[in-house]
Amino acid sequence: MSRETTEAIKTTQPIQADNKIALGWREWVALPDLDIGRIKAKVDTGARTSCLHTFRTEPYTENGERRVKFWVHPVQNDLHHVVECDAKVLDERTVSDSGGHKEMRLVIETTLVVGDQSWPIEMTLTNRDSMRFRMLLGRTAMAGRSLVYPEASYLAGKPALRT
Repeated sequence: MSRETTEAIKTTQPIQADNKIALGWREWVALPDLDIGRIKAKVDTGARTSCLHTFRTEPYTENGERRVKFWVHPVQNDLHHVVECDAKVLDERTVSDSGGHKEMRLVIETTLVVGDQSWPIEMTLTNRDSMRFRMLLGRTAMAGRSLVYPEASYLAGKPALRT
């Protein structure tokens, strides 16, 4: 492949197919159920489940329902901006990270907004302080809804939150 062809691939807007949203390797997303208006997510087709950075979790039971309070630093390297969240616990699962380390994680369901589209996803909660991205968007959340272009970034634009 010539250098000109390679440059064209990197700069040309991909064509969407079958109403699927085009995603790059990183995207801005929103999690309105959690009051997170914008967070940078790494699109990770190698990860089955999506995950969100939490630096503190407090599971509790209310009216017989398992719930969790958790706190998020939605912006990398900004420890002053904190979002307090609350969600129903769907499950608790053992998840292996990219290094093969196993960890028991709480699983919640929340609404994901990417560009002008939204849908419910499952997400695990874990501490990602040492990682560059506060969120991973896993393949289960994208299945049947998106096409991933690994050479591109921010193809979906900023999330369009509906009021």
